[in-house]
Amino acid sequence: MYDPLFDYIERYSDAQLLPFDRDRIASIMKPKKLRRKQLFLEEGSICAYTGFILKGAVRQFSISENGMECINQLCIENWWITDRESFIHRIPSTYYIEAWEDTDLLVFRRSDLDLLLEIPAIQRMFWKMSENNHIAFQKRLDAAISLNALQRYERFLRCYPEIVQRFPLHHIASYLGVVKETLSRVRKPSKM
Repeated sequence: MYDPLFDYIERYSDAQLLPFDRDRIASIMKPKKLRRKQLFLEEGSICAYTGFILKGAVRQFSISENGMECINQLCIENWWITDRESFIHRIPSTYYIEAWEDTDLLVFRRSDLDLLLEIPAIQRMFWKMSENNHIAFQKRLDAAISLNALQRYERFLRCYPEIVQRFPLHHIASYLGVVKETLSRVRKPSKM
């Protein structure tokens, strides 16, 4: 059950986990199952967990004043889910995190973060993830400012083809910051 997580940690940290480290991680991170449409986090709640997705698909979104869902993250296997601000600062979340498919996770609580960070490979993994998240955020911001809807979709498709297969078009459109009808219209020429 923990092997995908151990592989992920070793890949991102460029370090081998010692047997003692593996045992420690397994004693801290607990399995959690979510059914399709079940919430991992609800707006207004404090994010109690950070989760590593073993199997399934999850989306993170907020709801605008006019009632529209604004998706800011689509996640599948070997991705992490949390509301980082709520989790770290213990403040109410402005997001929902919902299982789009039946999902198996390994989760840890905020109180366990310091214990995990005592493991050097975890420290390096989190540092690398933070760097990658910052770069991805910059690219997404740049795309929102400088690319049209088709260009954003094509870039997303190149980078995350497996996500496009797992989520409906209206979720992809929301993530890209366009309405479904616009994305449907601009995608048609690229299918020929």
